[in-house]
Amino acid sequence: MPLTDPYAGRKPALPESVDSLRQRIPGWGADLDPADRPSYPRERLDLRPEGAVWDLPEPQPHDGYRERSIEHADLTPVFGTAQPLHGVSGAIRRLAYERYSEGRAAHWLLLIAGDRVDVLGSTLCSFATRHPDNLLTETGIKAELTHGGLKSRLGRKRADLVHQPLDPVIVVGPWVVGALAGWSVVRRLRR
Repeated sequence: MPLTDPYAGRKPALPESVDSLRQRIPGWGADLDPADRPSYPRERLDLRPEGAVWDLPEPQPHDGYRERSIEHADLTPVFGTAQPLHGVSGAIRRLAYERYSEGRAAHWLLLIAGDRVDVLGSTLCSFATRHPDNLLTETGIKAELTHGGLKSRLGRKRADLVHQPLDPVIVVGPWVVGALAGWSVVRRLRR
């Protein structure tokens, strides 16, 4: 399969003939005929973007490492560059992309861990600046009091309420760790 097939909307060739697959696997190919699909007749089989004059867009230039799924041989033609990998969180994210498929939980758990490490590092670094993170204005706690936060949670079956007990730990945790680290440094300096 050419490297660009997944991005050009082309399907790879079948390893066996259609008749052979139908004989070997009961029910295989039941939707090969587009007329047998539930989406018929509205399904579009031509996946080319309307007005596109190319099969594959011009690849975006890049320097150095770019994270890419191990399931794909190439980078996507266009990708984001706003948050390049950096530090410990970048190393965790790089490990997720280089070692695990997107179909494995380890890939996504490492990406979540990298995100949490990035948040922790950013929060700790903010203590070293003249303008550290403001817990009241940047975490939405103030809006909970002034914009009906509690009222919106009572008596409703919102999906986001499941993780709500963890929110204080995630939000306040880096502050507590930073305060303990600062207190430890002050104690050592006073000895």
